[in-house]
Amino acid sequence: MPGEEIDRPNPQPLPSHIDEHVLQLAVKLDKTKLNESTHTGLQQFRRAANYIAAAMIFLKDNVLLERDLQFEDIKPRLLGHWGTCPGLTLVYSHLNLLATQWKQDIIFVVGPGHGAPGILSSLWLEGSLGKFYPEYGRNKDGLHRLITKFSTPGGFPSHINAETPGAIHEGGELGYALSVAFGAVMDKPDLIVACVVGDGESESGPTATAWHAAKYIDPQESGAVLPIVHVNGFKISERTIYGCMDDKEMVALFTGYGYQCRFVEDLEDIDTDMCRSMEWALDEIHKIQKAARSGKPIMKPRWPVLIMRTPKGWGAPKKVHGQFIEGSFRAHQVPLMAAKSDPGELKQLQEWLESYKSEELFTKDGGVVEAILDIIPADESKRLGQQIDTYGSHEVLNIPDWKKYGVKKSGQASCMQTIGELLDQVLVDNPKSMRIFSPDELVSNKLDAVFNHTGRNFQWDEFSNARGGRVIEILSEHTCQGMLQGYTLTGRTGIFPSYESFLGIIHTMMVQYSKFNKMARETAWRKDISSINYLETSTWTRQEHNGFSHQNPSFIGAVLNLKPSAARVYLPPDANTFLSTLAHCLRSTNYVNLMVGSKQPQPVFLSPEEADNHCRAGASVWKFASTDDGLNPDVVIVGIGAELTFEVIEAAAVLRRLTPSLRVRVVNVTDLLILKHEGGHPHALTHEDFDALFTADCPIHFNYHGYGDEIKGLLFGRPNLSRVSVASYCEEGSTTTPLDMMLRNGVSRYHVAEAAIRGAAKRNEKIRLDMHETLSGIRHDLAKVQEYIMKNGKDPSDTYDTPSFDGTGPEHRDVGYAD
Repeated sequence: MPGEEIDRPNPQPLPSHIDEHVLQLAVKLDKTKLNESTHTGLQQFRRAANYIAAAMIFLKDNVLLERDLQFEDIKPRLLGHWGTCPGLTLVYSHLNLLATQWKQDIIFVVGPGHGAPGILSSLWLEGSLGKFYPEYGRNKDGLHRLITKFSTPGGFPSHINAETPGAIHEGGELGYALSVAFGAVMDKPDLIVACVVGDGESESGPTATAWHAAKYIDPQESGAVLPIVHVNGFKISERTIYGCMDDKEMVALFTGYGYQCRFVEDLEDIDTDMCRSMEWALDEIHKIQKAARSGKPIMKPRWPVLIMRTPKGWGAPKKVHGQFIEGSFRAHQVPLMAAKSDPGELKQLQEWLESYKSEELFTKDGGVVEAILDIIPADESKRLGQQIDTYGSHEVLNIPDWKKYGVKKSGQASCMQTIGELLDQVLVDNPKSMRIFSPDELVSNKLDAVFNHTGRNFQWDEFSNARGGRVIEILSEHTCQGMLQGYTLTGRTGIFPSYESFLGIIHTMMVQYSKFNKMARETAWRKDISSINYLETSTWTRQEHNGFSHQNPSFIGAVLNLKPSAARVYLPPDANTFLSTLAHCLRSTNYVNLMVGSKQPQPVFLSPEEADNHCRAGASVWKFASTDDGLNPDVVIVGIGAELTFEVIEAAAVLRRLTPSLRVRVVNVTDLLILKHEGGHPHALTHEDFDALFTADCPIHFNYHGYGDEIKGLLFGRPNLSRVSVASYCEEGSTTTPLDMMLRNGVSRYHVAEAAIRGAAKRNEKIRLDMHETLSGIRHDLAKVQEYIMKNGKDPSDTYDTPSFDGTGPEHRDVGYAD
């Protein structure tokens, strides 16, 4: 059967075996009668919003039922999701009332983003659509356009997206609403984010962990999230887990999470129930905040959560063709799929729409009646669709001069330790607009300098509670990403450091965010936001101690696949270039920045001034390692990535000793996207500049940190690619030594030297003449070093000494490492 068969609509969960006393933990409230005019306004708002939402799914004409519906009035394609809309409009109406009566700043984050009709209809009623889109004004023409253009080319799409006023979360991929909401309230003490979490979404792993995000909210400095769990009982074709949990199970679960649980489920008087519950929740939030802000914070405060139980597709036809619709999975999307061809369904649609009595809700010119207007905030800035934090509150960071933190050329330094000092100062200089979100890896990644002036912000830990820490460490990458998104989209800046191999966990979240930001850039009214910044370290090249599971550079490819207007990928080769790159990324706007680098000590090849020039160019010839400063080369060898570049430099030193007649040019690429074919990316080199850097006809060998197909894809479209060879990570790894990782993946100094000789032999007859003998010697050296590693369990002691090119340096050591 295509869907679960039920014998009654809106089935209630079977009783659990939990003791009845647990229900004492649920919040009970006295029922206070609503003011009659307020009650009328709430009901009429919901009726109007639900009427519009349903009409948006079906109607291409006759939007106010000025005559009986005909097949010609129905859209050719019925797209949209009705099931969640009645719950969303219920919440929306009461949040508007809350904002009106309490003068409260509220953002509405909607987990069930497929409920766009319910949100768009509410935005039209409050006048926010008309503010940003004059063609959707609160009049007859605007209403007609909203209904008839929904889910059609040129209209609003079926899911909430960046074109939706007030939205900071798309909700297409379920699971992230709650973490986004918690990120949004950080450092905004007067802000409430009401977050609806669907019971289907609640089955996702990211949502399950995000309930703990409240433990990272310091009520002294931040606002609060009001979670509203919408339990309507069904997914697309089956009941939900929460829909099958009784009140005792739900209370036990959310009490364990650290919340006070209030059920909103009085279907006979839902507005009174919801109004009283929201007022209680807001009062509880204010109590917690007042205590923290008076210097007496409550340890482990119990934040409010509302559990809203309403039928799936509330208000839809009870049955169609003998099957339950309201209160079943069949209300999830379009309840009357054959309304354009089946007379019976067309009639049911007309009866359904007429049940809202639209003539009581709209004026003759298509406006809305006074009772609805009375519950909408008169101050437009308080309306849910016009909160400035959702579209126009970007705070530019104060970034110190990174050169103050530069390190001496020719020494060795950890990129991560070096940039940790800069990040520390950035946090000091931007105490309310910069945070770090990390999966418990900052110390491991050698970024612990950020703790020089701040700490962690884990509020349930007595050793970090109420200390204003700027670092969020939680092992869930999903939660880090969600909080980073919420923080960034409300105007601030964050950075996400992570082990390289585990950033892939949030691949699709990053893609969804990028899609949201792409559409935001195409609106006329959303302002710039800070770039979203990823710091990828503990890379495969130095994860030999953790093994194969920790060796995965695939997140690079995920970012490369984004639109060129968004994607930025940097692989700085040393500490000074990393400082320059980080400062640039923190200043940038609207990008997805990925910075990849080493946490282990590495040679510092460039001075701060040289690093600045190199990063500005994106790539350059490293003359110190090249023959005659790189003039007239036989071959070009290219390093991309810190450790891979070191192997290239080592290879250049080896070649200088073994084959003095080989002319080599060494190039480092730090901005990966300069390689894209001309016009394929804003950073892409012109063909002329590409040839100036890599020559027009010399063989080129790339030694690349990521997967080889990424380089091949970037270069596609460049002329004369037959001269290019690529070595890269090729899924070889284990618990071994750093140099052995290079050997196993074919990117060691020996492999680079061999590739250079083979390339140069195509142009230099002297190299070709001795090629076989020279390569035999290199292979012998490679075998000897492998033998050494296997025998001693370590790399030779001078493996990572900085090469010298002055005739006295390490390139003269015995590369065979014979005993």
